[in-house]
Amino acid sequence: MEAKMKQKEKKSFVLKSLDAVEKVGNSLPHPATLFIILSAIVIVISAIMGSMGVSVSYDAVDTATGSIVQNTVTAQSLLTADGIRYMFTNVMANFTGFFPLGPVFTIILCVGVAEGTGFLSAGLRKIAAVTPRRYVTAMVVLLGIVSNIASSTGYVVLVPLGAIVFMSFGRHPIAGLAAAFAGVSGGWSANLLIGSNDPMFAGISTQAAHMLDPNYLVQPTSNWFFMVVSTFLITGVATYVTEKIIEPRLGEYKPEKGEGVVEDITNLEKRGMKFGLLSLLVYVLVIAALVVPENGILRNPETGGVLTSPFMSSIIPIMGGVFLVPGLFYGIGAKVIKNDKDVIDLMIKGISGITGFLVLVFFAGQFIKHFEYSNIGTIISVNGAQFLENTGFVGLPLIICFIVLTAIINIFIAVDSAKWVLMAPIFVPMFMRLGFSPELTQVVYRIGDSCTNVIAPLMPFFALIVAFCQKYDKKAGVGTLITTMIPYSIAFLLGWIVLFIAWYFLKLPLGPGSPLFYPM
Repeated sequence: MEAKMKQKEKKSFVLKSLDAVEKVGNSLPHPATLFIILSAIVIVISAIMGSMGVSVSYDAVDTATGSIVQNTVTAQSLLTADGIRYMFTNVMANFTGFFPLGPVFTIILCVGVAEGTGFLSAGLRKIAAVTPRRYVTAMVVLLGIVSNIASSTGYVVLVPLGAIVFMSFGRHPIAGLAAAFAGVSGGWSANLLIGSNDPMFAGISTQAAHMLDPNYLVQPTSNWFFMVVSTFLITGVATYVTEKIIEPRLGEYKPEKGEGVVEDITNLEKRGMKFGLLSLLVYVLVIAALVVPENGILRNPETGGVLTSPFMSSIIPIMGGVFLVPGLFYGIGAKVIKNDKDVIDLMIKGISGITGFLVLVFFAGQFIKHFEYSNIGTIISVNGAQFLENTGFVGLPLIICFIVLTAIINIFIAVDSAKWVLMAPIFVPMFMRLGFSPELTQVVYRIGDSCTNVIAPLMPFFALIVAFCQKYDKKAGVGTLITTMIPYSIAFLLGWIVLFIAWYFLKLPLGPGSPLFYPM
């Protein structure tokens, strides 16, 4: 009894701490205003660092030639003539070039049809009827992790669907949103299959390894075994955090009239589902016919591969079709769609739901581009890497420090490939000299890179997730999302470190033919 009381007090303290963080975070200005303030801060800091001539030098992989080159980066002031011209002339480009904008628009146009006709609602109600309640959280997280095969589609599709699934079970939609976001973003380096990022990482790691060993080759499958086990680890950890920390803290959700009410589908909806599912089957078969054959049109015309192919390059519109096609035919079958105007109206309605996101994106795009232009993030990253190299740590302490350093750097540079281009030439040779394989360095980098995705405001899709939260809580802001995701970030970091330590002592291969250690 006494132990239970202590556990309750401890849990209460954790929840109170999170509430305090959220209160501070949400007491900040509106997220759009916050990005304006952050841009102003970056402008001032860049001017100070630029006037002081702050610079760093480091070895990096030239992705065009595959060679190792030495780069020198100097802080660029945004208050010089060139900097001021940059800020004025790139306002529109910073907005329209913001990476999530295209994927979000494409998917929302298609999802708007599937949602507006009732296809998603009917399908989720059917899933709710056959899925045991205790498995729902794990299912949402696992689907989020697996969605990483399709690049960033999970952010746009699965995160909002996670909220809808939870709400259909009478649970808090923000908890479902958080669980899906944790799987998609926090579980970025876990998966059951090889994704489009794996060849990219392997190529960068190979070039970095050539600084010491010109014949070394890192395969795209080099981290596969570890990724598969990580999938189940992250699913279990995220499920526990969602059900034991996030949902109790969020409390009971009171839906608006008609929201979250789960009813069995009607006969007309059943007819629509038959139309929708049959059309989806035909659509999948058509895509398969373009991809599966060795000479498939959507395969790489030069190599015949799939990972670097028109199929992977067009994965966003292809995934959009997964919603548009069955949504359209469901609407016809359920007699919701009567003409082309109905379809366009549903698309317009879908887009109108992300107007808040568009406002955030405009200012977030300016801040991120100003930060990139100033080179502040690169300077912080290189200095952090050099500090770690000079600590004198070896073995597991060095590896754990590297994971933590990567997790911190990820908050400032949220693009995983950009960080690895910067960090691989520093750490791959350094770890090889200490007897660790490039595959090991790559996998521990990916651990750190994933853990803090969910609390990194510079992550391109962060503003979108804030907008999703505001659909269910009008007062939600950056503080709400960061506070909700902090437990996931900490739990993922600790869980992954424990898994790696066990892997290290058991001396298990990280993937096919991928050892932990490099022969000295």
